[in-house]
Amino acid sequence: MLQQQRLNNKGEQYVIGPTGVPLTLADLPPANTQRWVIRRKAEVVAAVQGGLLSFDEACERYRLTNEEFGGWQKSIDAHGLAGLRTTRIQQYR
Repeated sequence: MLQQQRLNNKGEQYVIGPTGVPLTLADLPPANTQRWVIRRKAEVVAAVQGGLLSFDEACERYRLTNEEFGGWQKSIDAHGLAGLRTTRIQQYR
């Protein structure tokens, strides 16, 4: 499910994020992110799926377990962005 490599006018690689806006490495959440809202989770998943970051790089950068990131990915695949809501998670299981 990798996208073709795309470069913006500055020569930076980018992917299309969950809101339809291009994302570069600089646009991703900071490595020290503590509060994971839906948009941030979806941006990291889009970056991995688009080849901007590898799975291992994302897990290391954001201190995520393989299971945690995999859960985000599965939730998006099965239920879209709404699947990332932690307050309503019981409805999606």
